[in-house]
Amino acid sequence: MPEGRSGGDSPAPESIAERLDACRRRIDALDEEIVRLLNARAAWADEIGRLKERVGMEVYQPGRERTVLDHVRRVNAGPLPDVAVIRLFERIIDESRRLERLRDAQEPGGGQAAGGGVTPGAGPEAGRRRPRSGGGQAAGGGVTPGAGECDPSTPPRRPASK
Repeated sequence: MPEGRSGGDSPAPESIAERLDACRRRIDALDEEIVRLLNARAAWADEIGRLKERVGMEVYQPGRERTVLDHVRRVNAGPLPDVAVIRLFERIIDESRRLERLRDAQEPGGGQAAGGGVTPGAGPEAGRRRPRSGGGQAAGGGVTPGAGECDPSTPPRRPASK
């Protein structure tokens, strides 16, 4: 039985107010953690985008997006329904793409290179990037082994804040 309730007794109004305050403080703390995790995820997604660009890989990979959405659906234990979790992650993925477009626009020639930049159009394909001409490979023909590895103990570079 929830705390503050016993049998048919109603909790005192001040008890309810205290519990509401405690619950709201917990939600505030969770919101702060969600923001921290969203920013960490965005930084890792940005790092992946940079690595793909360096080796000339297609930035948008629909198979990977399906894998991410399938994964979050599988790990969802509720109470949010799967469809709600998928909608949230679709939005998170969309915002990651938006950040990438902003980063490209801020870099010299970003989003303006022939054969690269933001894909025109509307709908779900809008804003998905095509690889830039020239492949974006390093002088050695690829990514230096060990450089920029996804080490979970070391956060990637943070994008410049406005």
